[in-house]
Amino acid sequence: MSRLKNKVAVVTGGNSGIGFGIAREFKNEGAKGVIVGRNQETLDSSVAQLGDNFIAINADVTSLADLERVFKETSEKFGKIDVIVANAGGGAVGTVATIGEADYDKTMDLNLKSVYFTVQKALPYMNDGGSIILIGSNAAHRAYANFTLYGAAKAAVIYLAKGFSSDLLDRKIRVNVITPGTTDTPAFEKFVPAEQIEAVKTHFASVMPTGRIGQPSDIGKTAVFLASDDSSFMLGAELLVDGGMTYLAK
Repeated sequence: MSRLKNKVAVVTGGNSGIGFGIAREFKNEGAKGVIVGRNQETLDSSVAQLGDNFIAINADVTSLADLERVFKETSEKFGKIDVIVANAGGGAVGTVATIGEADYDKTMDLNLKSVYFTVQKALPYMNDGGSIILIGSNAAHRAYANFTLYGAAKAAVIYLAKGFSSDLLDRKIRVNVITPGTTDTPAFEKFVPAEQIEAVKTHFASVMPTGRIGQPSDIGKTAVFLASDDSSFMLGAELLVDGGMTYLAK
């Protein structure tokens, strides 16, 4: 398994959930590189699982200075960068009647501004012909209760894959976006009481056309495809990896 042999990748939010699932699949395919996050404990445990070819950098993706530091340190350590995965995200849930300015700014900074500047700050260190992978959400396509702002930010991220690809044609850097649906990650713990998590997961699985919720490895395997030369004819594309929820769910 060496589709990413010798490729250097940076995965933001790579210390847990989908981001770690991507980093793990990258490692399995021969890549090396960096996971980025803010929680030192999970950074340490995740990078230990990834092995000697990965390092962890504690950084806040909403800080432009931190992003500069991430890519500078990566370049100094590995000599080049081939793949960027702008995965970090999250933020407030609620409706237009309940989300105020502070939560609006925080949510948009984390889900949209950080993606824009992750890419911008990576470019001086990135190889021509590289691959940039953005992470969307099927909340951009379906109006889930309390996810209005998050879904709007992710809809913009999906557009950025097109716009960035156009901007970077002369450098042959491809930008594509993976759009997950409900995925089994620690994010459940932030929104659902511990005693209800399994029941909620079972409910989501029951409405998924596939009969199960996604796993981080599902997104990771798709990211491997987009990071590899197998997807060299794809740019500005969105891959829905959502168990059929966007187009097939009732």
